[in-house]
Amino acid sequence: MSTPSEQPTNSSFAALRGQLHEAAAEFSGGQDALEGILLGLVDDVDRAVAEPLEIFPVCHHSPASALAMARRLREKQPKVVYLELCEDMAPLLTELRNCRLPVAVQAFASDIDGFPPDWAPLSVVAPITEASAEYQAVAYALDTPGVELVLVDRSSDHVFQWDAPRPPDGETHTAETEPEAALHGEAVGVEIGDLRPRFAELEEHLLRHGKVRHWSEWWHQYVEVPLGDSDHDTYRQVMFLIGSLFRRLAPGQGERVRVDEDRERYMWTRMREHLAATGTDPGDCLYVCGAFHAASRVDEFGVHGTGDFAISPRTATTWQYGLIPSSHAAIEAQFGLASGSVSIAATEWAKNLKRTRVKPYRLEGQAGTKKPSARKAVAKTAAPSPGLAPDAASAPSAGSAFDAATGPVPAPAEDRLSGFLRQPPALHTLDEAELLGWSVDIVRAARRSGYLASTADAIAVFETSILLAAMRDRAKPTPYDFQDAAVTCIEKDSVPGRRDVRRLVEIMMGGDRTGQVGYEALPPLARDVHDRLAPLELNLQQRGVRRALLDMASRPELRACSDVLWMLRRLLPPGAARTVMGERGLGERSIQESWDLSLGTHQRALIELGYEGVSLEQVLEQRLRRTAYGPRATTVEVLAAVEDATLHLGGRRLADELGTRALEVLAGERTVDGAPEVLRRVRGLLAYYRTAEPVLPPWVESFVRTGYAHYCTLLPTAFGDEDATVRQVAAMLGFLFSMESLALSLGCDRTQLELAVAQSHPKDPAKTALLWAAQVQLGTLSRGELRGRCDELLANPLVVPSYPRYLSGFVHALEPVPGLADVVVEAVSNAFGRLPDPVLLPWLPTLITTLRSNAAELAPLLIREAGRIFPARLAALDAWVPPWREVPVEHTAPAASGPRGAALLPLHPDTCDAVAELLGCTDIWATAGEPVAGPTGAALLFTHRATSDALADLLGTGDPWAPAAPAGSAASGVGPRSLTERHPDTAHAVAALLAAP
Repeated sequence: MSTPSEQPTNSSFAALRGQLHEAAAEFSGGQDALEGILLGLVDDVDRAVAEPLEIFPVCHHSPASALAMARRLREKQPKVVYLELCEDMAPLLTELRNCRLPVAVQAFASDIDGFPPDWAPLSVVAPITEASAEYQAVAYALDTPGVELVLVDRSSDHVFQWDAPRPPDGETHTAETEPEAALHGEAVGVEIGDLRPRFAELEEHLLRHGKVRHWSEWWHQYVEVPLGDSDHDTYRQVMFLIGSLFRRLAPGQGERVRVDEDRERYMWTRMREHLAATGTDPGDCLYVCGAFHAASRVDEFGVHGTGDFAISPRTATTWQYGLIPSSHAAIEAQFGLASGSVSIAATEWAKNLKRTRVKPYRLEGQAGTKKPSARKAVAKTAAPSPGLAPDAASAPSAGSAFDAATGPVPAPAEDRLSGFLRQPPALHTLDEAELLGWSVDIVRAARRSGYLASTADAIAVFETSILLAAMRDRAKPTPYDFQDAAVTCIEKDSVPGRRDVRRLVEIMMGGDRTGQVGYEALPPLARDVHDRLAPLELNLQQRGVRRALLDMASRPELRACSDVLWMLRRLLPPGAARTVMGERGLGERSIQESWDLSLGTHQRALIELGYEGVSLEQVLEQRLRRTAYGPRATTVEVLAAVEDATLHLGGRRLADELGTRALEVLAGERTVDGAPEVLRRVRGLLAYYRTAEPVLPPWVESFVRTGYAHYCTLLPTAFGDEDATVRQVAAMLGFLFSMESLALSLGCDRTQLELAVAQSHPKDPAKTALLWAAQVQLGTLSRGELRGRCDELLANPLVVPSYPRYLSGFVHALEPVPGLADVVVEAVSNAFGRLPDPVLLPWLPTLITTLRSNAAELAPLLIREAGRIFPARLAALDAWVPPWREVPVEHTAPAASGPRGAALLPLHPDTCDAVAELLGCTDIWATAGEPVAGPTGAALLFTHRATSDALADLLGTGDPWAPAAPAGSAASGVGPRSLTERHPDTAHAVAALLAAP
């Protein structure tokens, strides 16, 4: 650390230095590091007290600091207040009057320039509560005419330049998972008055000897309560001493020490610049900072500092600023405070105001403040500002010297540390009424939460609180003692409700107050959202869930509200806008909707939307572009952006642009991970454009054409890749088969798909079954051959254990080839019918889990087909024969009854003409009673041998002609009689066809 250029010359602390020197000699036996630390503490206090520009050390969210600040401001009435807060947040402080505390001042940057891209978004918050010294200073400066408020800490940009994001430690803490604790998100917290040991052994030592559990309780017991009634000088010297102690006992040189010292150089540089520019007297200024930074030893310290610190320029990052709601739980989680400590501090602040009757400063118009009466308003207007009185400003204060060149010279401060350190601890008497009220209230709250608490438990809590306080060397139980007693006496084995006893005590002590940003302080986008949702007639600023009912049929003006709600559902976190009834899809619009809205609870998220644009449509378009053009964008994400643009923004401009981007991303992908989702979204977009547009957009045609070639190229690799799942390969085939007609009409070649299937050689059983289904679809494998292969699988004992995986492939094949549903039902049924129980039962769980995990969305198609094939009633099951086992009906001769012979000819002349022409016969028609001309009967077979051959082949009877007849037959050669005898089936078939007798 830097050595101060000037050693303190104040002799007021000589006695204290002597005592510490003697103590060091006694404990360490001579001069060593201990003496240097002890005497260095006094030097730090002496130097800070002697500074002409009054330094006011504070501790964040400390009621004692806030009370001392209110007293000092009314007494000193400074003209300039320098505040340790990011200098670029100054314009926001005037909007605090439109909010209900606690709130947080936020700087937000989503588009960063000058920082690593993975840091985005950047967020810095500075929470403000009423029980804090900084709020008292802000309220005084903003509501007092002629007072200037100057923020002197590093800018939000420098926060990330100097202190990169890192795990929680000191000033930066990550919010817990509870909803109220996450109000600040993952923002970096800038804390005014960070005062906590950075030496772990020191904090452990203080907690152990103080008989407390955590740092918040130690601070409350040993600093907060003793300083509550102290005077101004005592308060300052004690806070200087604590800050110096923690600073000197912090770990040595490191990044954290460098950042702390750079912050101090930055603040003193800014203050000296302001003093030089305005000519303000340092005696009329007040510097509010954390006690840790008040005991600084950098060369730039003080108005007469010698250092020459150069402030680095900001980056090109564009920062947005606003106010977001905060809560006690969010502050505790972000800054590593004990649960309930901020609520207890708020209760202590209210008690101190009532006890001391100090009037705090509050911004006019602040939510919860009382409007001043007309008499007080007139008096305040007529009275001159104390800070602007020329006599008071120029006259030296009592007990101080005056130098004509430099102005008032502060008088040496009186040593108040010695008396404070020597005084015994205050023996606060037991306030039985207060403790009894606490005991009764906690029992009442516990009973409402489901605990079986009674009056006896209230008495037990009362007595246990006193006992615990006595064991910890204090006469009056603190809220922490009471909390431990309540947990011990009321909470048993389990928690019956949502809250445990510790949480009930925190609520009873003040609860987790949550702030709210008023309408006037909201960014334009948030105000626009509230204006556009005004027809709903709901108080959306209020926390909690509000039910909105939209009947667009009777109130068409609510359609605009519906559009806003769907965009909010897309942009805000889950729960901010939740639909209960109604849906919105491509080509679908509901006429009635029901919503659960909690915009007041998610006000922070709505405000941060305002940092990205001035309207919801602009923010949504920016986010869709950012998603589509991101370096890791996938085809699925870009298609989802196209769908969102069509649903929420309308028009074709953005959708066509993003669709073209999807085409580029698809062409560059080398994996099939997103194939199922690509297929689903492309089908939806195609169905929408075919019904809503006269022609398909050009990008859709290009996407189908490119996708067809793309997936044909990747298909053989996907079949053999172990990392590619069967669902992904099925989706590829689904894209190829379902888009085939459109792709071929756009110029694609089906041969490419046939070659891709022919080059595929899977080893996985599921993919093998999928390949067979693709071959059936292409016509290279018949359904009969597919059934035969399934029978071979069941007949092979070595393959039976893998049969469920084949079935999984067949089920996935229903995506590209839905016509195979009957074959899949047949395959499953054959397995259940043919396999014995010792084989079937072991792999039955595997079959069920495989189908459930890998093909759950295709099961309805399979079930529907099974319902069509199987009988609907149980009684019909015994006589039921599966369709695949039915025996085809044999062709038999017609019955003797009915018309025969020549009687059939006039009844069916067209049929007779067709058969006669087939056999080469002419002029077969004659008048009634006359014989038919031309050859008849078996003679036709011999005379028209070529025709007979064709007819025999058509009837499937084989070759009807045989070698020459043996000797002694009725005719030489092959006669009709021998032909009919050797081929009776053919003769019968022809006779039946010709209706011959």
